[in-house]
Amino acid sequence: MIKAGVFDNFEQTRKTLIESFEEILDTVQDSTKKAYTGQVSMFDLGESGEQNIKHKYVFKESEEYSDKELLSMEKEMLGIYISGHPLEKLKQAILEQTNINTLKIKEITESLENGTVSEYQDGQLVSYAGIITSIKKKYTKKNTIMAFVTIEDLYGQAEIIVFENTYMNSQNSLLEENIVLVKGRLSIREDEEPKIVASSIENLSNVKKEKKLVLDIRNTDEETKAKLRGALRFFKGERNNLKVEIIDQEGTKPCGAILAIKDTVEQFQDILGKNRVIFDE
Repeated sequence: MIKAGVFDNFEQTRKTLIESFEEILDTVQDSTKKAYTGQVSMFDLGESGEQNIKHKYVFKESEEYSDKELLSMEKEMLGIYISGHPLEKLKQAILEQTNINTLKIKEITESLENGTVSEYQDGQLVSYAGIITSIKKKYTKKNTIMAFVTIEDLYGQAEIIVFENTYMNSQNSLLEENIVLVKGRLSIREDEEPKIVASSIENLSNVKKEKKLVLDIRNTDEETKAKLRGALRFFKGERNNLKVEIIDQEGTKPCGAILAIKDTVEQFQDILGKNRVIFDE
């Protein structure tokens, strides 16, 4: 009950209650036994009922568990999260680093049932993130290891198929309650839930956010656009590490990547103006 948060309205933290309840119960039981056997000491007789209660309920006060630990306890006891979700604070980071979630996977299933066209195709490269809820390992007929990993995001659960190479490379991240980023290919089959065949699995906290340069070219003249094209060609290199996006009248579009060096952003600001260049580190 403590782990599930039943006593959260009381003054003590869950950690305090967890670390104190056994001693408190022992004290109460000991007092009850003495009362039944008539073993009452002169100290007991000298204490009022209120003082007795204070004596019985001595807490080992401790700071609260982390949010992750609290939510883990709730899931352990009840099978669901009550006071929040471990991914809620990571929602924006997940949106930026993924292109599919369980809501979209359900839409794929519905499109198969309805005969409509989905935006996703069998074999398509996808990125998916969530918290690992179960790992089932097995050996194939060729005596190689594989695993079926269930990963939960904010909307539901998806099954991830992990073959030996990926399994061996991802062992440090394949732990229950770990928050991970999965990259792989979609497996879409009739009469089956869509699955993801993983090519890599790593802790979401270890994934470096991709640098991005956004150029707003709306209402820009042709001469300026020509200068931009020249700058984009100039900054191309062997290690292109800066993603480029263009905003025009039709919306935001990807425009490849360039090599980020010291004055890359300043060069584009000189051409377009500072208010039209967004550098997202």
